[in-house]
Formats: sequence, structure tokens, C-alpha cells
Amino acid sequence: MKTIFLEGINKDELTLEKPVVATIGFFDGVHLGHQFLINRLAEMAKQENLESMVITFDCHPRQVLQSNYQPRMLSTLEEKLEKLEKTASDHIVVLHFDKALAQLTSKQFMESILRERLNVRKLMMGYDNRFGHNRTETFDDYVLFGKEIGIEVCQNTALSMGNFNVSSSVIRQFIETGNMEAATRCLGIPYSLSGKIVGGYQNGRKLGYPTANIDIRKTDKLLPAMGVYAVQVRIENNEKIYGGMLNIGTRPTFNGSDLSVEVYIFDFSGNLYDRTIKVFFMSRVRSDRIFPTLEALAEQLQLDEQQIRTILKDQ
Repeated sequence: MKTIFLEGINKDELTLEKPVVATIGFFDGVHLGHQFLINRLAEMAKQENLESMVITFDCHPRQVLQSNYQPRMLSTLEEKLEKLEKTASDHIVVLHFDKALAQLTSKQFMESILRERLNVRKLMMGYDNRFGHNRTETFDDYVLFGKEIGIEVCQNTALSMGNFNVSSSVIRQFIETGNMEAATRCLGIPYSLSGKIVGGYQNGRKLGYPTANIDIRKTDKLLPAMGVYAVQVRIENNEKIYGGMLNIGTRPTFNGSDLSVEVYIFDFSGNLYDRTIKVFFMSRVRSDRIFPTLEALAEQLQLDEQQIRTILKDQ
């Protein structure tokens, strides 16, 4: 496995001497649909005695093209590369996406980047993939351009799961509604968030549930629906996996307004301030709501803990 970072489009040197079979996409989350495509790619490369290549980008194209775009990513670049490097592909190529790259037509991109720089001889397209400045072009257009350039273009089928095709947009819908079990089935692993622990409002401590407040100000990842979740927790420099209950909400019982992500880690004691933790969302147990008294909230937290410990015990 070799990961290659291409910084610009104006260099003329050939990056790979051996011809490859490639696929291209943003691959947000590297979900099971992506893995299905990459496995097919690797099989095809092996059959044709070529090497396989996955081509992706270092940021979402809309972050460059739209100044007001608010990312809702399923994975960071680091997480995406970590999952891609575990696939059967021989090479991972990360293209630096900038305005110069965005201005290329699909034919120019296929010729100058895929054919001349990366030595792509065969291109496997995802079932719903598009690239190039003109997004109205169809798969048939890519086939035609490929014939002119010397790239054979083929298309992979979608991975179906029940009554839907697995895609990043479908997974986002699951996460936005708190259906973490469905998101896990599509991703292959539980959805996760990482962040440093910062000072919070100390409300949980008053109720017997001291929580760690995760700084979400700099994350580009999608936040699940507001509510209480069963989570698994990893703390930096600590190999142990802890259970926990996590709340995403505005603390309505305390008349809060700012969105916060706070986790109570089971069976843990110690100072977490300025340390990074990673939480894995297993299940949503209830919505965020107002309680008439602090006593009522404390009773509910005890019920939440019992339910979540049972959920995590079965994982």
C-alpha cells in the first residue's frame, strides 16, 4: 500500500510508471458501498495484471467552490485515509483540490491527471459518481472521452441494503435522525467524533454525573441528532475502551441555548481537561427534553445509565 499526495496539477512528470486500474471519489466515511467498489476494483486489476488505485481529495470540493459551505463530514481526512489504507487497493492518491483543479473539464482531468500523471488505463466509476467542471455530463460522456484519451471506462453497481443503496447521503440521514444502528451497518464501524475536553457548565456534577465537555467548535464532522446516546469512549494514551452516556443538546432544563456535547464516562476517574477523546455512537436512547425539576432529571439520568449499561454489555 502506497499513499501519494499530489499538490498541484501543473507538473509534467509521470507519477506511476506501471499502468493502473483506478476509481475516483471523495469517499466520505469509506462506507460499505465504497469498500464494495474498491474490492471490485482490486479484483479487476488482478485479473488484468495491473495495479489498483483509489483517487480521492484532501477536502470536499464544495469547501473550495462555496465560501459559505458548512461541511457535514462522515470522516476527517485522517480517518478516511486510515480506512482506505486497510482496503485491497495498491495505491491511494490524494489530490489537492483547489480552484485550478476545479476549472478542469472532465476530459481535461482524465487526460492531464488520470492518463498523463497517474498512468490510468482503466477507470471504474461508482454508480452515482461525477467529476469535472461540468457536472451535467453522463457516464456515456466519460466513456467517449476515455476512448479518445486511451482510458477504458466502466461502471460499478450500487451496494443495496434492504430497500436502499448505501451512500454517504443516506448515512447522513441516519445520523441526523439518531439511527446509529443503521449508520453502523452502512459504515461497517460505529460513527465517531473526536475532540479535546474543555471546561463546561458543571451541571452534571451537581446531579452526580460529572461530564466531560467535548470541544466541537472546530469539527467539520456531522453531529448526530440531539439526545442521549450509548457510546464507547477512547481516551488518548489509554488503550482501555470505556462505556459512557453522551448528551447532545442545549441543556433545556438549565435554560441553556448553546449546543454542547457532554459525556459521562462509566467507571473512570481522573482529569481529562485538554486531553483528546474519541466517542463511538452505539445507540440513541432518548431525545433531549426539558424536565420539570432537577430531581426528575436526576432520576431520568439513573434510568439512562441502567439502559445504556445494558446496551453496551450486549455489544
